[in-house]
Amino acid sequence: MNYSKLPISISDQISLLKGRGLVIGDDAYAKEQLGIISYFRLADYLQPLEDNHSLHTFKSDATFEDAVTLYYFDKELRSLIFTAIQSIEIALRSKMINHCALRYGAHWFMDFEWFKDRSIFMSTLKKIIGDTERSKEEYVKEYYQDYTSPILPPAWKTLEVITFGSLSKMYENLKEKVLKREIARELKVPTHLILENWIQCTAVMRNLCCHHNRIWNRRFAVKPQLPNRLEGKWIIPSASLPVKLYWQLCVFQYLEDAIHPENTFRTKLKELLAKYPSVDIVAMGFPSDWQDNPLWNE
Repeated sequence: MNYSKLPISISDQISLLKGRGLVIGDDAYAKEQLGIISYFRLADYLQPLEDNHSLHTFKSDATFEDAVTLYYFDKELRSLIFTAIQSIEIALRSKMINHCALRYGAHWFMDFEWFKDRSIFMSTLKKIIGDTERSKEEYVKEYYQDYTSPILPPAWKTLEVITFGSLSKMYENLKEKVLKREIARELKVPTHLILENWIQCTAVMRNLCCHHNRIWNRRFAVKPQLPNRLEGKWIIPSASLPVKLYWQLCVFQYLEDAIHPENTFRTKLKELLAKYPSVDIVAMGFPSDWQDNPLWNE
């Protein structure tokens, strides 16, 4: 089947939404927002307002402003989460550089001896080589000006320019469990298996934030493991499956506490939720008593 839909103007998009029952009180405002967000992106935030997803008709009280409010809430939420992820990513890079380089040498990441799976090792190394060769960082350029071998700079330079996805795969593929456990415990995580899972969740979330994808009510394919007890402040895990955002936020808050005890993530999250009281936090997986959990107490 060939795709046959034709593009339509913003004015026609507004007429289409009105015809489907969406209340638009200010056409000029709607035109302005559709000009800077785009209809297709805003559709993600219109979908919760529909009463029939097949026909794309809207609930009787649904307004264009409701969808725009959800969009801007999600935008601010991504920014807040990405700030936390920066802390987690930088801390993991530092710990892997320090622990592995002191134990295995400056170019340990190029030696399969320290890894479990050769296929993962080779594909990750290939990506690392590409990322490093494309890097414009001065410390990378200086290495290539001064040295011809090995083909990559030492870990303390190379690991600073690779993707978080590559870093995640390297940690998971490391052979020595004792070393992985040491890194995990520095982040107050009891086992390397839990940290592996949390890093995978963080890498997925990072990609979503970088590509400006909707996250507020998303169902996540990679779900965080939720131990009943941890060294730091933690939650009382729910019996429900942790597919919603709330459980990811718990992981980020816990790791932030381990890295920067004086962080403001929980405070800013509460302020953001208060700023947008119309947002349905149940759709995000928040339990009714979430603020009673030790993790979220200030």
